[in-house]
Amino acid sequence: MLQAQELDPLKAKDEFAQKKWVDSLLNIMTIDDKIGQLFMVQAYSNSDEKHSEVIDSLIEKYNIGGLIFMQGTPEKQAVLTNRYQLKSKIPLLIGFDGEWGLDMRLKNTYRFPWNMTLGAIRNNQLIEDFGVQLGKHCKRLGIHINFAPVVDVNTNPENPIIGNRSFGESRENVTEKSIAFIKGIQSQHVLSSAKHFPGHGDTSSDSHKTLPVLDFDFNRLDSIEIYPYKSLINNNLTSVMVAHLSVSALEPNIQLPTSLSYNVITNLLKNKLKFNGLILTDALNMKGASNYAEPGEVDLAAFLAGNDILLIPENVPAAVLKIKNALENKIITEERLNYSVKKILKAKFWAGLNTSKFVDLNNLQNDLNSINDDLLHRKLVENSISLLKNDGVIFPIQNLDKKNIAYVKFGDDDGSAFVNMLKNYTNVDVVSSENLDDLITQLEPYNLVIIGYHKSNVNPWKGYKFLNKELVWIEEIARLKKVIIDVFASPYSLLDVDTFENIEGLLVSYQNSILSQEISAQMIFGAIETKGKLPVSIHNIFSEGHGLISTSLKRLAYTIPEEVGMSSEKLKKIDSMAAIVLKEKMAPGMQILVARRGKVIYNKSFGNQTDSDSLKVENSNLYDVASLTKILALLPLIMELEEKGTIKLETTLGTLLPKLKKTNKNKITVKEVLSHYGRLQAWVPFYVKTLDSTNHPATVYYRKESSKKFNLKVYDSLYLRTDYKDSIIDIIAKTDLLDTPQYKYSDLSYFLFKEYIEKLYKKNLNELTQAHFYKALGANRTTYLPIEKFNLSEIVPTEKDDYYRYNLIHGYVHDMGAAMQGGIGGHAGLFSNANDVAKIMQMYLQKGYYGGKRYFKTETIDTFNHRYYADQKVRKGLGFDKPQIVEAEKATCGCVSDKSFGHSGFTGTYTWADPESEIVYVFLSNRVFPTAENRGLVRENIRTIIQQYIQDAIIY
Repeated sequence: MLQAQELDPLKAKDEFAQKKWVDSLLNIMTIDDKIGQLFMVQAYSNSDEKHSEVIDSLIEKYNIGGLIFMQGTPEKQAVLTNRYQLKSKIPLLIGFDGEWGLDMRLKNTYRFPWNMTLGAIRNNQLIEDFGVQLGKHCKRLGIHINFAPVVDVNTNPENPIIGNRSFGESRENVTEKSIAFIKGIQSQHVLSSAKHFPGHGDTSSDSHKTLPVLDFDFNRLDSIEIYPYKSLINNNLTSVMVAHLSVSALEPNIQLPTSLSYNVITNLLKNKLKFNGLILTDALNMKGASNYAEPGEVDLAAFLAGNDILLIPENVPAAVLKIKNALENKIITEERLNYSVKKILKAKFWAGLNTSKFVDLNNLQNDLNSINDDLLHRKLVENSISLLKNDGVIFPIQNLDKKNIAYVKFGDDDGSAFVNMLKNYTNVDVVSSENLDDLITQLEPYNLVIIGYHKSNVNPWKGYKFLNKELVWIEEIARLKKVIIDVFASPYSLLDVDTFENIEGLLVSYQNSILSQEISAQMIFGAIETKGKLPVSIHNIFSEGHGLISTSLKRLAYTIPEEVGMSSEKLKKIDSMAAIVLKEKMAPGMQILVARRGKVIYNKSFGNQTDSDSLKVENSNLYDVASLTKILALLPLIMELEEKGTIKLETTLGTLLPKLKKTNKNKITVKEVLSHYGRLQAWVPFYVKTLDSTNHPATVYYRKESSKKFNLKVYDSLYLRTDYKDSIIDIIAKTDLLDTPQYKYSDLSYFLFKEYIEKLYKKNLNELTQAHFYKALGANRTTYLPIEKFNLSEIVPTEKDDYYRYNLIHGYVHDMGAAMQGGIGGHAGLFSNANDVAKIMQMYLQKGYYGGKRYFKTETIDTFNHRYYADQKVRKGLGFDKPQIVEAEKATCGCVSDKSFGHSGFTGTYTWADPESEIVYVFLSNRVFPTAENRGLVRENIRTIIQQYIQDAIIY
């Protein structure tokens, strides 16, 4: 590495061209031109024409060297930048205060996390990536110097102005993060500016309002405050911003701000630390500087101290006059003036102003808010969130079937994104009260409480402290219940917590952004691992650098398509197809979900529940999934029994159900019927024989009220004879078989399997599926008989039945055979939403593992996801549908792998999983509304066309 004194951070790659350009300009500049180059004036893109004319005047009259843009919009800033650059004889150096992105000053631009959040990240490459991306934003908007990073080591928790703007309290961490940032941003030829020299981290006052005092000896300053600058200078730092501080160990005149001190700037920064880059004052309109002297006097003092650029002068004409008089009076030499002007011009060349100074106005908004920004933002947040405490391995939450979870909110900001994401995993009830005793009473049924502490994310200076009342309430909840506390605020908020003894789980998410809330919720349920470390210490309980790495439970996560190698733009074709479905009335509404590599990347609902319904379809709504029931409910129970050895693939139906022994079904095997190769008829319209001459339910079979003899609820006020379940089995037993073995899709075996399993366990399928799978999976919106658990408005109607029940089928199963079994069928009857279906399919895709629990052995999944009669052109696996062998069948788009599997449903449902592409696809609709004659969705192959769109969206 070069020695510090040899480094020239402003030297361009083409040093000869740079020197030529600088010298050519310097040679034609007047003294007034040179003085003008020292000033960087604040400009606003949200102000009026009068303000712009003032800037025009300063450029034309004083040839000012630069502008620092403040509040406004990127579009207006770009237009003004071009206007001002056009007026300037020498290209303007455009500055910007964008510590966490352009959003710090401009509307409709990207916001990345604050430094305190970034300080929790272990992988410094991500900080460099952040610097690169911010550099690209600056470059795109014509910004040449960004006044970042803040390299203040924040050792004072009460610091009112730095705090969240610092990478933390560790000098090493601050230094490493700062080096990574400057390396990134400077790679884009945007100057960085380390601030606030010599160090603003251990102050308890704000230099915007007064002159903060650092009353430490030089050894302390050198070991903490100045420490980062030594390494940064050796890593080609291009610029330093000097703070307005009173530091007696560096400047004996305690009234003189460091920004105006020759001892601090020239003796220390230039001579001792050998810094050869640009040196700027902090804003000269801040009270820390402006209280020292009048406008003009302050500027002159700053220049005499050794600064090159005078940032935000209060009065340019007065300052110019003061400096000019100092030149005339030999207080300043022209050589000294040329020294700073040369550095400024070198910086302009280094930033590319020798070749281009105008901003392209086309596509600006999209360029400043790209998918790459979203991807990086997610990585930064995922790597920052820090798990501090995990007593009893409460984190991530396991065994959902044994958890009853409540959420309690504290803080004065919104936590809805957090709650909504939590609810993607299981039932989480929001509990609130203005009274502690009432709150405690409400929490009695719950064995786990998630507490979210949500504080404003508007800017890093917002208050973060707990109210005394909140501390008392949290302590009481934690005393009585197991809790996980998630802090969406500065980690310093924890300094007011008296004891952590009763807090089992403690997570710091740092900021209350929507993304932080969503990712943190996913971590709580083990979809994403925690990786962050605490950037500050909390008393002697949690040290700086502390952070636990959590375990992944392989639950579904939720992200954007590009994170898993897919295109957001191409997936928009799904939206277009959904619009066609609605326009052509192929279905009133639908839910569509796509997941890849264990991450949901598309989960949308479209349309209404019915054609005439004002109720929009929501992601939480339940659809009748029809034949998806086969692989989501009954098949997993069969797989479980096969794995235990209770059922074998060669077991015969006669063995399972003795009443079949003397029938033509006796020797048909489990393997044959699950493959739809068992010569069974497709279906039997059982209900037809129970109708009277008017084709209405006959009184011999039905009653309007439930009784012991009539207890199979088919619909409201319609109960079938209890013994008819046995009649159904008898009817199936007597049906003829097909003449020859062939593929024939049939529901009938699922009636038989249901009969066997329910007798084996002495429980119905609703109870069994909940106990064996759904509760543990967190599939809390998957159920038979949904009307018993959910509000009717949450359940999507299916058909206007004019042939059996003569009603709108709403909350009851559409399939007549399942309805005649009291709504619980092996072939139909299940209701769910796309998110829950995806959980089950993801469990299959992960070879039987999900949420920290193994449901099936890998070989069990392989056994059932296999074609046993492919030679006979049977595409089916065991229960699972498979891609078509005969092209005309159109089971899939023809674009998925042979390893893929899934199923479709009569009501307009479809789900598919592909181990090769790692994609899970779910489509739920009520295409049978208003009647089953509405076949447009089927006729146009909408579900498989969307499947093709999904495949086409794969980038890698």
